[in-house]
Amino acid sequence: MRTNKYLCGRYQYRATRPNAKQMIACCALSATLLCGISANAQSRDTTRTLDEVIVQDVRVSNKAPLTTTTVTADQLQDARGSVSIPYILETQPSVVASGENGTVGATSLRIRGVDASRINVNINGITLNDPESQEVFWYNIPNLGGMAHSFQIQRGVGSSTGGSPAFGAAINMQTLNAKGKPYGSADLGFGSWNTRQYSISGGTGIMKSGLSFDFAYSGLNSDGYVRGGGADQQSLFGSLSWYGERTLIKLLAIVGSQTTGITWDGADSAQLNADPTYNPSGEYYMDGNVMYYPKETDNYWQQHYQLYLSHLLTDRWSIKGIVNFTHGDGYYEQYKAEKKYSKYGIEQSGKTDFVTRKLMDNNSITANLAANYNGEKLTLSFGDNMLYFNGYHFGNVIWVRDTACHLPKTFEWYRYQGTKTDNSVYAKATYDFNPSLNAYADLQLRTVNYKLRGITDDLDNLDFNENYLFFNPKAGINYRIDDHQRTYFVAGISNREPTRSDIKDALAHGDTVKAETMLDLELGYQIARNRWSFSANLYAMLYKDQLTPNGRISSSGYSLMENVDRSYRLGIELQGGYQIARWFRMDANLTLSTNKVLNYTYSLFNDGDSVVLNPDGTWSTLDVTANTPLAFSPSVIGAAIATFTPFSGAKLQLIGKYVGKQYADNTGRECYALNPYFLLNLRASYTWNLRSGNQIEAQLTVNNLLDHRYRLSAWVGDWYDETETAQYYYHSRGWLQQPGRNFMARLIYSF
Repeated sequence: MRTNKYLCGRYQYRATRPNAKQMIACCALSATLLCGISANAQSRDTTRTLDEVIVQDVRVSNKAPLTTTTVTADQLQDARGSVSIPYILETQPSVVASGENGTVGATSLRIRGVDASRINVNINGITLNDPESQEVFWYNIPNLGGMAHSFQIQRGVGSSTGGSPAFGAAINMQTLNAKGKPYGSADLGFGSWNTRQYSISGGTGIMKSGLSFDFAYSGLNSDGYVRGGGADQQSLFGSLSWYGERTLIKLLAIVGSQTTGITWDGADSAQLNADPTYNPSGEYYMDGNVMYYPKETDNYWQQHYQLYLSHLLTDRWSIKGIVNFTHGDGYYEQYKAEKKYSKYGIEQSGKTDFVTRKLMDNNSITANLAANYNGEKLTLSFGDNMLYFNGYHFGNVIWVRDTACHLPKTFEWYRYQGTKTDNSVYAKATYDFNPSLNAYADLQLRTVNYKLRGITDDLDNLDFNENYLFFNPKAGINYRIDDHQRTYFVAGISNREPTRSDIKDALAHGDTVKAETMLDLELGYQIARNRWSFSANLYAMLYKDQLTPNGRISSSGYSLMENVDRSYRLGIELQGGYQIARWFRMDANLTLSTNKVLNYTYSLFNDGDSVVLNPDGTWSTLDVTANTPLAFSPSVIGAAIATFTPFSGAKLQLIGKYVGKQYADNTGRECYALNPYFLLNLRASYTWNLRSGNQIEAQLTVNNLLDHRYRLSAWVGDWYDETETAQYYYHSRGWLQQPGRNFMARLIYSF
């Protein structure tokens, strides 16, 4: 959480299951290359510059008037006891991490209350967000932090990148860079719920030939906190680089897979009171006995292949080119008890039990061309980012309990296709009027075409073809007060298209879904001294037609959204750190905000309240209109870290996280409120420096040290029971029980 005087960058991605041949080949290649001789022919400065060209147009320096926080390699090392990126980043300002199954399996994050589908994530400048869901599924790749050199969080409108623009934050990750000499590490971890983590990484350093190879393999297995919430995740990272005198060519592969139990259904209060680990997914009855289908799982495999070129044309001009190919496929399997045959397009009356698989198979290709100029007064970046996506969604019935129902071995009941083209042309510039004052401008023109064709899982005809044209400008000024202080102001506009699930849900209900617009205003101040630092940032995020959660979820676990006409987020972010003594440091951040929907109409009732049938045949209503809180947007978010280093090699951190009251939908009704919660975590580590120069580090992370039991919202919804003369209204909701005290211990050997 330390505030850095100089700010850097950030990025992310996904994965596919490596087979045995891939693993053997990778290990053999790495063992061979690690025997190479490290070269010192290239200067360290040139090498670093060539790497930085790749992310220069998506990251910003402290001269840009944007609200940023950088997570460095050392901070990532400290947080290796966390098993997913949302929990690694949860101590950053305005971040709220959440999980369906503790800290393993399906995890996510929000920044300033904005959900993951509206946070632009990129890795080395290539967007990681799925083009259709616009979300990053962090659990597809375990130990992503172990593959990262650094992260940069740009809160608010962020800098222009490829893909859908930021509506709350942009996160960019820079992967491992080549080092000057060979290195390697291996670590093993064990934790609560029989969680086992293991990883190995290494690199050759830059050899005399200019070649460098870096790799990382990680795996995670866990029984999970809730019943049926087991996880089996693997990821593989490999990077082959060649450093010339002024040229870098890098070939990068990221492969990952995950098989996790389905945990998004949640459970009601009575069920969780009886058993906090209860999970209804896969539940059915046989001869009056409760049974659970053992293959109720979500399975996904993904591969990313990226080719990078950066070249220093002159001391001031550089260019880069990137091509990325991503393939993803997977399915989730579910037991469906007592469902009508007609639901699956089977011409037979009655009901029976089914086992279904919903599958997806998609490919995308992305290309980015950019040029950078670094002058004495002017810094300029401009380029073009192009994406083409083609994906199929289809479902198979693979088993029917009724033996009299004779279906083909694979019976497909729906299939539809989505295609998307996305092109972004952008230009960014910083100009120094004098040593103290500079201006920033960022212009992006983005064109999108999105098509959906076919039959949905509800057997509806899907026919959608929409073109979007978005202009996303940003401008600001940065004033350097002295060597330690700066203040800045920036204004920016973001426009973005709805997601596949937004469109599909709206069409199913005969509605339309609109693109959304945000005006973001940020005013900040930063000071950094030798022993302490402080920053304050005021923000106003003003929305038109914002898509915000309505509390319900789809059958696939996606949050369903609704357009709200006008809404806003107003807040202040405070961040600071103080080195109190050589052995003791304090860091903290606090976000205070108000987040509202203006003139929102909803039904206000207590369970059992009713309305009557009017003489004209219409029902009376319980509707009210008011300014209401935005869903999942707490007005208080805070974190603090106390770091103790009592002697060389030892470190102890106490980490506190507070999340204020929030609501599961946009009505602000108390029945759908989530109580505030405070978590206290502990990290302890000790490093032995061996005579050989190698190191052994032992880490222990204890989460929820005070054993606080709390729940997050799975879904909410209103329903009514109708008679001939009255309708009786009720509330329903599902919860995700969060675990009490849990731990992760790791042993890391590095050279």
